[in-house]
Formats: sequence, structure tokens, C-alpha cells
Amino acid sequence: MEPIELQRRVVTAIPGPRSVELQKRRLAAVAAGVSSALPIFAERAHGAIVVDVDGNHYIDLGSGIGVMTIGHTDEAVVAAASEQLTLLTHGMFTITPYESYIRVAELLAQHTPGSFAKKTVLLNSGAEAVENAVKIARHYTGRTAVAVLDHAYHGRTNLTMAMTFKAMPYKSGFGPLAPSVYHAPGSYPFRDGLSGADAAARTITYLEKSIGARDLACLVAEPIQGEGGFVVPADGYLAALQDWCTANGVVFIADEIQSGMARTGKYYASEHFGVEPDMVLSAKGIAGGLPLAAVTGRAEIMDAPHAGGLGGTFAGNPVAAAAAIAVFGEIERRGLLAEAGRIEGILKPALVELQAKYPTIGDVRGIGAMLAIELVKPGTMEPNAAAVSALTAFAAQHGVLLLSAGTFGNVIRFLPSLAITDDLLREAISVLGDGFASLD
Repeated sequence: MEPIELQRRVVTAIPGPRSVELQKRRLAAVAAGVSSALPIFAERAHGAIVVDVDGNHYIDLGSGIGVMTIGHTDEAVVAAASEQLTLLTHGMFTITPYESYIRVAELLAQHTPGSFAKKTVLLNSGAEAVENAVKIARHYTGRTAVAVLDHAYHGRTNLTMAMTFKAMPYKSGFGPLAPSVYHAPGSYPFRDGLSGADAAARTITYLEKSIGARDLACLVAEPIQGEGGFVVPADGYLAALQDWCTANGVVFIADEIQSGMARTGKYYASEHFGVEPDMVLSAKGIAGGLPLAAVTGRAEIMDAPHAGGLGGTFAGNPVAAAAAIAVFGEIERRGLLAEAGRIEGILKPALVELQAKYPTIGDVRGIGAMLAIELVKPGTMEPNAAAVSALTAFAAQHGVLLLSAGTFGNVIRFLPSLAITDDLLREAISVLGDGFASLD
């Protein structure tokens, strides 16, 4: 098959005829609850370009919701996974262990925040990482309560549904939900206007008065909230929470499933805020598109569960582990942490320029290659979800893939691959600008 042309190209109506046919098959065979934002079907991808079954080339600003951080079908990842497939496809680490699992754990100990001794358990998905982190924290502390923050997203399993803030579509009708999960107010500078100190005081008051520190096993926080709308907390907020947790024997867990693995110009977003979590959760970008997740934490906490208490059939699969090792290698070899800064340097000023022109953009925020715009009805703080829907649809029709987010559905998030070129980024922003013009 010929190499993919790394350029935007629309050659059919969107969706094209083959996508229309596949959509008919999908509706007949796939559960209705598994929805898609767009009725187009991907066939191939490379770098920052996705090609659908009709030959349309899209600039991908979503990267599989942050999974393809170093680029689609990265050559080093493909080579590592392909070689591993011929050697050991599956071994189940708890029965016949293998070196690649250990190597991933070593790399995570090296690159997660904190100079203390760390250990890791590998898993399959972000939700599994969250569940296991809570299990470990409960075992270590002997406490049961779990605290999370408003606007958080932590997954769709029974426990993580209870931890996720937004009811629809993630947990409506799926109850009863797991008990002993408490939602505390967080820091949302655009909407609450609070300083980091004041927002932290509000959170801590809730934790102390509504739960009680002696019953709280852990506080789970996304350093930059993902599905909640790429909310960046006010300065000092996270550090104050960590200090309170440490003083009260509460395990402080950073859910870096979306914000980790070089996405923000650091290996983990926690580094931007000067915090060293007791546990860090990884998934999405860690294995170049293969399913892998991890809980990495202080050795004494991670060692608390009894032998056999952690693991899973496919957890830490050798093919996914080989891919993860390649991802770490490519981040270093290609200097990809700096690429996140390059992307921010182009994208953020362009979004601020659009904000000056279109009052629908209420806020521009984010760090590195994790940026967002929050849309409002002009002159108000009222969420404008309709504009987000119109803009994402317009962009798709013109060969750009955008993702929505936010509790109110009024955020467009930008998660471009670190492999995206300046020209593709500027071209995508031009299409977005045309989309805003079309709203008038």
C-alpha cells in the first residue's frame, strides 16, 4: 500500500459512500450505546493524518482522545510491537513473567514525579488503573472513602462511574453506583474566579466536614481535567491539596491518563504544578495505540496489597509493553517534550486571536499540546454547546477532526499529535476560523 500523503484532502461528500454503507452495517450489528461523534470510518493513519475508507484525509486534532501522542503508526512502535508478536504474544505476567513488563515499570519509576522509591502495576485501561489505585489506597490506609473533584472523569466501570462527575452519558440509568465516593468542589478559574488558595480552602473544608480525614483513603485528581473541559486549576491549588493529604494520611492520586506521557511538555502534568503525587495513573499515550495502563506509586503504598491481590489476564501484555518501551524511547530520541511547547506556541496565540474576533470564545486555556476553548453565548457565561456541535461538524466536512468536551458540552479540546507539522496546525486553525465565520 502506498504511503499516506500527509496533507488534508477531501475527495467525497462527508460521509462518503463507503462510510455510509459501513454505518448501515454498524447500526445493525453494534450496540446502540456505542456511539460515534461522526459517521466516518477510518482505514489508515500516520503522523497527524487519518484517512477514511473513502480516501478523505483529515488533520487529526484529537489523536484518539490523546492516545496517539507521538503520532499514528509511529515506525518505532510498529517495529517493536511487530517483533514482539513473533516472540511472545501473551504470557500472563503473574504466571510466566517477562522482562518488558519490568522495563516499563522501571521507565515509569524514572519519569513519574518524585525521587522516592516507586513500584508499578500494569493494567489494560485507564478505568482499570483508577480502580486499582483505589484498591491499593484502601488496603494501605485501612480506610474506605474516596474523594474526587467536580467535573472529573475517571471511567465507565461501576466504581469509576461513581467517581465521574457528569451523569449523561456516562452513568445515567446504570445504577446503583459504588458507595463511599464523594464529589468535592474543585478549581475552575473561568467559572469560579477563585485563587488557588481560596479554591483549595473550599475543597478542604468539604473534605473535612462532609467526609472526615480519618475515613478518607484517597483523593483522586486530574492535574488538568480531561472530559471536564481541560480545566487548569488556579496556581497553588494542587499543592495545597497535596499538603493537606500528606498531613492527614490521605493518599494523593494524580489521574494523568489524559494529561500524562509528554502531552503538556513534561512527562506528567503534575510537574507543572510542583506536586509529587503518592500515585500517578498512566494510560492513553503510553503505548502508541495499544491497550496498556499503569499505577505507579510510592513503594510502601504499592506493596501494601497481599500477593495475588493485583493483576489480570491481559494486564501488561508483552506486545503492549514492547510498544510502551518504544514510546519512551521516541520521546527521548526525538525530543518530543519540546514539541509540545512548539505546538502551544503556534496554537494558543491563534486561539487567542480568534477569541479577540469572536466573543463566542469565553476562555482559552491549557498547557502544551493539551489546549481548549470554552464557548459561551456572547456577553454571558451561558454555555454554548450548539456552537461546539456546529463547529465540529463544519471542521469534519472540511477535513479536520475536532473533539468536544466539558460538563456543559461547550468546550472544544485540542490534542494534536506531537508529530503534527506547523503547516498542518496552521491549516487546521484556518478551517476553524472559517467555521467561526460561518456561525455569524
